[in-house]
Amino acid sequence: MTRTGGPGRLQGLATGIKNTTYLRRWLILGSLIGVVAGLGAILFTEALDAANHLLLGTLGGYHTPLPIGEGNVASSAHMPRPWAIPIVVGAGGLISGILVHRLAPEAAGHGTDAAIDAVHHNPMGIRPRVSVVKIISSAITIGSGGSGGREGPTAQISSSFASFLARRLDLTPADARIALTVGMGAGIGAIFRAPLGGAVLGAEILYREDVESEALIPSLLASIVGFAVFGAVEGFVPIFGYLQGYRFNHPIELVYYALIGLAAGLLGMLYSDVFYRVHHFAGRSRLSGALKPAIGGLLVGVVALVLPQVLGTGYGWVQEAMTDQLLGIPLWIVLLLPLAKILSTALSIGSGGSGGIFGPGMVIGGFLGAAVWRLLHGFAPGLPISPAPLVIVGMISCFGSIAHAPIAVMLMVAEMTGSLELLAPAMAAVGIATLVVGDHTIYASQLKNRADSPFHRLRFGLPMLDAIPVSESMTPPKLALKSGESVAAAQ
Repeated sequence: MTRTGGPGRLQGLATGIKNTTYLRRWLILGSLIGVVAGLGAILFTEALDAANHLLLGTLGGYHTPLPIGEGNVASSAHMPRPWAIPIVVGAGGLISGILVHRLAPEAAGHGTDAAIDAVHHNPMGIRPRVSVVKIISSAITIGSGGSGGREGPTAQISSSFASFLARRLDLTPADARIALTVGMGAGIGAIFRAPLGGAVLGAEILYREDVESEALIPSLLASIVGFAVFGAVEGFVPIFGYLQGYRFNHPIELVYYALIGLAAGLLGMLYSDVFYRVHHFAGRSRLSGALKPAIGGLLVGVVALVLPQVLGTGYGWVQEAMTDQLLGIPLWIVLLLPLAKILSTALSIGSGGSGGIFGPGMVIGGFLGAAVWRLLHGFAPGLPISPAPLVIVGMISCFGSIAHAPIAVMLMVAEMTGSLELLAPAMAAVGIATLVVGDHTIYASQLKNRADSPFHRLRFGLPMLDAIPVSESMTPPKLALKSGESVAAAQ
């Protein structure tokens, strides 16, 4: 008797999924990707917390602040062992560099850009080991104090699973691309507790001037599943708590938000330029791939001796900048923070370390908003009494513009603050910032629009041929002859 094994059942499952309706297919695939995205976000969060406690906390003797949604813990009052900070950050970069260099070189840098490149060129080609290496190396890089974001690792984890799923189920190239896009959005939406923004981000971040509309509905399904899984363990409170007490009442405030938009666009371009200059310099260096992030980490540790706000993700520092504590920080420090965070992120991730650049981009924008509020505080008419509105609009406009994802970032920050009150002024600021940025981008793998995508080229280049099925372009033959038939019979 013949027994049907695993491969046969898998082939049957793949056939069933490919032959079912669009909604059923993506309800199944989106749910699977969402579950893994949520679990991956949980795993990375726990790994990062453990690494941070051991490396920067125990060995370095310093604790960075945490935002409301992550415990609302204040930073250490001082550094008991300041000499240890550069050593710990540098050692974290060294360990991360060794892991990446020897096991999975594609896990270096910010994972979101690698996922975008895979969507456009090789959606089934991400190796499963990449996600494992990315979790460990990013946790060590950021946990030791390196300046990086959590979204890159989670995006690469979930997109790696989506790529694996596409291979095992033999999905079509079109479905494989959607699966990867869904994975990115679900992972980012889960780790930021922003499912709607994450779903839109996955579709928006692929292009500078376009949106992958086919991925929107599957992304919504996967993102809400990932958010539910992650929140069941880590909680559902927004990262920055619930912003309360702000109302947009004075039209003159738009002047200040327009000023933030202008400055955010310029700062976003500076962020991209500095990051890739460091990245290209590190790429041309003859040093070992393991040593480059170690040197970058060491330099970040030196900067942190003066400005500890550059350490880690920076979300806790942004939380503090939203309060009156900002008045207690010397003005020169507030003005230097955006530039220092740009430099530290370029050194940590651009040198070959592992982590994301999305989170630092929002922190840079938040510090910019804090600097503008601090400069105008006390004499500008109609200026909000709290720095929080300007900090939040700065977060949106800086990274939303340079990432060419203004809608997604607006939604994400609204979810991260539990408030929609700032959407109107944020729209003005991010619109101006996007005009300033123009064609510049922080994601090198972004394409201009779908017409530039290898997978969409036929549809946009030859739309009529793409729209007409072969069955409609062929006509049945009027006379069919067999090869061995005689001429007399044919007549």
